[in-house]
Amino acid sequence: MINLKDILYRVSIEAVKGATDIAIGKITFDSRQVADQDVFVAIRGVAADGHAFIEKAVKSGAAAIICDAFPDVLDHNVTYIQVKDTNSALAFAASNYYGNPSKNLKLVGVTGTNGKTTIASLLYQMFKKAGFKTGLLSTVKILVDDIEHKATHTTPDPIHLNNYLAQMNQAGVEFCFMEVSSHGIHQKRTEGLEFAGGIFTNLTHDHLDYHPTFSEYRDVKKMFFDNLPKLAFAITNADDKNGAVMLQNTKARKLTYALQTYADYRAQILENQLGGLLLKINDNEVWTRLIGTFNAYNLLAVYAASVELGLEKLEVLRILSELESVSGRFQFVVSHTKVTAIVDYAHTPDALENVLKTINDIRTKNEQVITIVGCGGDRDRAKRPVMANIASTLSDRLILTSDNPRTEDPLDIIAEMEQGVEVQNQRKTIAISDRKQAIKLACQLARPNDIILIAGKGHETYQEINGVKHDFDDMETVKELLGQLNK
Repeated sequence: MINLKDILYRVSIEAVKGATDIAIGKITFDSRQVADQDVFVAIRGVAADGHAFIEKAVKSGAAAIICDAFPDVLDHNVTYIQVKDTNSALAFAASNYYGNPSKNLKLVGVTGTNGKTTIASLLYQMFKKAGFKTGLLSTVKILVDDIEHKATHTTPDPIHLNNYLAQMNQAGVEFCFMEVSSHGIHQKRTEGLEFAGGIFTNLTHDHLDYHPTFSEYRDVKKMFFDNLPKLAFAITNADDKNGAVMLQNTKARKLTYALQTYADYRAQILENQLGGLLLKINDNEVWTRLIGTFNAYNLLAVYAASVELGLEKLEVLRILSELESVSGRFQFVVSHTKVTAIVDYAHTPDALENVLKTINDIRTKNEQVITIVGCGGDRDRAKRPVMANIASTLSDRLILTSDNPRTEDPLDIIAEMEQGVEVQNQRKTIAISDRKQAIKLACQLARPNDIILIAGKGHETYQEINGVKHDFDDMETVKELLGQLNK
């Protein structure tokens, strides 16, 4: 067991009632998981307020309660610690509980609207291929060197997060790359962690169901860079107008990457085709297996971070040519009839536009582009007509369908998307709420050499309907329907 006072290091405490020199079990913010001698942290969440469950935690045997307001009735056998912010307190306490594991790693956070998963995953591949024990914390999966864990959030809660980092310490991991979401920053999940560097990708329309304004969304992202230490690096996309904003108040070493403007790390696209990208990075040419302008940015960010972390430049270029695309990120399969089906996680207007522009750049005049896209339920509604407008403008045929409708009626979501389809594009647009049937129709419509884009879900292997997750994999579905499964 660990001592309570040891986990309170760096926690901003306002008042204490009871003894802090006591042994404790685990830390939890879920009252249902409290057992004898545990510490319960009362978090004011979006759906529930943990302060309402303090009495339940005490009855379950909690030795200490961390809260931002003392309950009316105190148990004299329990220590109550009042703090200014319980989210922040949880993050520091969890880090202390696991021995501040981030200090023993070179931890790099990747934040932005699009590209986080790809950059973090490619950096993991890069350092594994360079011979290092490496960790990954991403939307797709969590890797403690070679041991895989299932991911449930883009940025895990502080307890799980520090637990994974501690496991990395035990496994001898030297480098760890993690996605840092705006939710994670806003909810202080990454406080208490020591970062060796941060990467900013871009900022576009997303999560405005959670953040009231775009400026708040931007400023939350900026907080991550504001908190980087002096010895860390901060790498931002100079082609994004918000890139400079991220660097305004950071103490970290400031670096930039770009395709269009002057930057510390620059790249030029020499060739862009279905087989890959030929890039010129800081005067050196490299062929890569990834496709599209958006991946040129991702690869350039990976190059910059790898060099800043100490890898030799020519070695980085060699490994760049070996890197493989991430699950659900511009993954494609070609049928025996030469129909190309692409599965991509594009679930924001900007990401969808980037993918469709890439497809239109690499196709010839004769192929049809058939797009299947939906929007998630119980999420940002403002982007629905925007995404449908983009898809109908940049595609030859458009099928609007379900994504993860969650608790909403799929037909209502589709109706809101249809409002963005302009009159001249309505004849090429059809709505089919059943996602498998939508993919089936696209396969039936496709002629030899046509391109089918299935957007929105990417790596996900489920479809969430009314709170229930049903097995559904876009890639496996389209392979089956194209007759490519197991071939």
